[in-house]
Amino acid sequence: MKSSNINNLKGIKKIHFIGIGGSGMFPLAQILKFKGFNITGSDVYESDTLEKVKKLGIKVNLKQKKENISDQDLVVFSAAIKETNPEICAAKEKNIPIIERSIMLGIIFNEYKNSVGVAGTHGKTTTTSMITTVLIDAKKSPTAVIGGTLPKLGSNAAAGSSDIIVAEACEYVDSFLCLNPKISVITNVDVDHLDYFKTFENIKKSFNKFANQTSDLVVINGDDKDALDSTKNIKAKKTTFGLNNNCNYCAKNIEFNKNQFPTFDIYKNGEKITEISLSVPGKHNIYDSLATFIVCEYLGVSPKNIASSLKNFSGAHRRFEILANIDGITVIDDFAHHPTELETTLLAASKMGFKKVWAIFQPHTYSRTAMFLDDFAKALSIPEKAIISEILPVRETNTYGIHSEDLVKKIPGATYIPTFEKITDYVIKNASNGDLIITLGGGNVYKCANEIVKKLKHKK
Repeated sequence: MKSSNINNLKGIKKIHFIGIGGSGMFPLAQILKFKGFNITGSDVYESDTLEKVKKLGIKVNLKQKKENISDQDLVVFSAAIKETNPEICAAKEKNIPIIERSIMLGIIFNEYKNSVGVAGTHGKTTTTSMITTVLIDAKKSPTAVIGGTLPKLGSNAAAGSSDIIVAEACEYVDSFLCLNPKISVITNVDVDHLDYFKTFENIKKSFNKFANQTSDLVVINGDDKDALDSTKNIKAKKTTFGLNNNCNYCAKNIEFNKNQFPTFDIYKNGEKITEISLSVPGKHNIYDSLATFIVCEYLGVSPKNIASSLKNFSGAHRRFEILANIDGITVIDDFAHHPTELETTLLAASKMGFKKVWAIFQPHTYSRTAMFLDDFAKALSIPEKAIISEILPVRETNTYGIHSEDLVKKIPGATYIPTFEKITDYVIKNASNGDLIITLGGGNVYKCANEIVKKLKHKK
């Protein structure tokens, strides 16, 4: 669907959001409400996010109909909205401009002097959450748009009063090309979303365009060859982070405790700056915290304050989120839905000393499952037991002829159980004291984790 040619909010007072309960729409509505705009919205079902929208005093209609569009100056729609939506049709009839959510984020972004766009195939939400946490603790009052709920906020958004905004910059369908950050982060560049990009070279070209739209500083994972390749010949200043000595910011003397929480020293151009201790597990969080350190130092936060905030950071919602420990059984939920993310998460889990790791995976889209079938199988061979649910189609039809059973056949000892209800019953019956149950996927597999916790409590 084509967006109207709008690049600022001059003369605009009333804005309507179609699909306002979406996790990507709510932060924008909250920020604009805070800025004094008259916001209305619609959605088709109740949700926790929609309750947050209502608590902001925003009028919401739970039926999308043409009558919801009257005298608004602008209509914003999410990627899930079809061109035949009655509110879209009504806006066109009334000649009210309509823009897609990523364009609105770009417009909001341009209102801030210090804008930070966090891009990368993996680690965007955790890095954005870390940066936001440090800036809030440092009394910098940032505005933030995060891909997951930050417990510190109880939300995935913050409407701050300063000139700083921090937001995830998602590469899917080139959404991040709507942003022109002052500072950008590229956590890594990996193969994903081939349903849109078709080739890895196209992915790298898009990251190069994004980096070239950055005015001041591009913060790059110096251990990631493809991130380095994607940021060649850009006009902005570059700085790198990683574990090798060639990086401008380097983590050295790394040690992991029994929970796999790392402690390490940060060296800047060969000189030790500070020690960092994290309360989130795994090597990948070292990278996210290094990127966070660079951005926050650039924005005027002291190394001491950054280290203190990172020590207290306990993670974002659905990022290795510990839900419960009941009768010695630990339940964790994680958003990992790409083979690289699965491998990273499950390797960390395998080193935490559990008697047995149960991985419950909900494949996310037919295209990703088909294209990375062998890589998924490799990652899901790490735990002692893998259970695979039905594939979540999201926006796709199964033109690939792929099924969960195709993945199960490639994983030793794996089991295909289509529904969360049956998975819950199976795990409750077979898991025992000292085991870890971890649900994984970008869809609604968290519901399975919640049901497991509920039944474990009832069993107790």
